[in-house]
Amino acid sequence: MTLYGYYRSSTSYRLRIALELKGLEYDQDPVNLLESAQRDDAYTSRNPFASVPMLRAKGRDRAQSMALLEWLDEAYPDNPLLPADIEDRYTARELTYAIATELHAPLNLPVLKYLKEPLGHSQRVVDHWYRHWLKRTLDPVEQRLAQLGAGDSLLDKPGMFETVLIPQIYNARRFHYDLSESPHICRIETACLALPAFQRAHPNNQPDNPA
Repeated sequence: MTLYGYYRSSTSYRLRIALELKGLEYDQDPVNLLESAQRDDAYTSRNPFASVPMLRAKGRDRAQSMALLEWLDEAYPDNPLLPADIEDRYTARELTYAIATELHAPLNLPVLKYLKEPLGHSQRVVDHWYRHWLKRTLDPVEQRLAQLGAGDSLLDKPGMFETVLIPQIYNARRFHYDLSESPHICRIETACLALPAFQRAHPNNQPDNPA
């Protein structure tokens, strides 16, 4: 398998975590979003969404991170990302899709660029936009985690929810979002980042990280 992604892309980060949790071997072929490499003809001929991640697996180029997470669990059932119990699966999907559907769309790079140019908003306004939408979704996620009595992970071990949560929190911290009122989210973040799979997937440890 070859993963085409960008080190700081939250959706690419999701896939790296999932591949690591499932113990799957993969190569990486970085796609520089800041240079709009995802819009090159050679890339869009394979991925018309002009997005990352793209996963080359089993003879096919596959796009869209959430579809990829579900496909990985079906194609490689060992170390599942979703639990066996139907109610636990619902719980995981409820919180996972809250983040994936409510946050990624308004906070991804093309939207942030559009706010600055051509709309002409300052970075201060863009940062305010970013934190506004984070709070709108992370507050109820935190409340649900409290209702469920979540500990170091949503269920008995990190899975699909954590693969989506941790990249979003990484970006939240980049935008100086205040997480002081999100103790359950922070506890899960701390526990996950102590695990080798999450450490290997972290943006700091990717081949295209300029640092």
